[in-house]
Amino acid sequence: MPPVTYGGIRNWDEIDPARHPFAWDEDEEARLRSLVREWVPPVLSGLAGWWQGERWCESQVDAVIRERYGTWAWGWSWCYRSGGPIGNWISGPSSVTTPDETAARVVAALLEWRQWLEGTAQRFLELAPAPDAAPEDRSWHLERACVRLVTHTLDSGAEGGWYRQASIVLGWFLTSTGMDRVEAERAVERAIGGRFKSWVDPGQKLIESVAEDLATGLTGHAAYPDHGERAALEEFHDRRH
Repeated sequence: MPPVTYGGIRNWDEIDPARHPFAWDEDEEARLRSLVREWVPPVLSGLAGWWQGERWCESQVDAVIRERYGTWAWGWSWCYRSGGPIGNWISGPSSVTTPDETAARVVAALLEWRQWLEGTAQRFLELAPAPDAAPEDRSWHLERACVRLVTHTLDSGAEGGWYRQASIVLGWFLTSTGMDRVEAERAVERAIGGRFKSWVDPGQKLIESVAEDLATGLTGHAAYPDHGERAALEEFHDRRH
């Protein structure tokens, strides 16, 4: 399988679970476990061998998963230590052990990724402004969406490079509302402007500042102040957080 490109990762159409059904049952789990076990080396390389066997195993399993399930599955190994949401898989050197243990970790990581994707897609639907929203109203929705999606990234446990996940998720959200992907990426990068750092919690004030810049930059309008009629929506999203 060819490597996943940066553009492929950023393309929500390639990732959106609504566009890519995932059939899973006991037979499919048994089949995937069997396929993974075939690629686990009988003798591991370990530190002395620079974990070459473990890294090779991870690359082969990655190819199996993407060939079997499609491009959307690329994130099964996107570990929280590298800015992703996955906790069941760390890396080849850390996660490849015995055939059975390795297969169990791969299955858990794939299901974790799919669940995270489906939850993220649901958030997009809940946070999206109405297609016919007035500019100020659209700005309000975009600002609140940005705050909640960046917080969603932080809540996933991402550590180093977490801001890359935040940038990708925000780009996905904007394209899910119908915006051109390149335009969405540029808008997100302009709004973040290098203010998010690895291993650093940005704090609520900075997150809100980025959100305001994103919304204003996209609509040309500042959001309406929070009004009483939006209190129920605010409360709903706060409960989700």
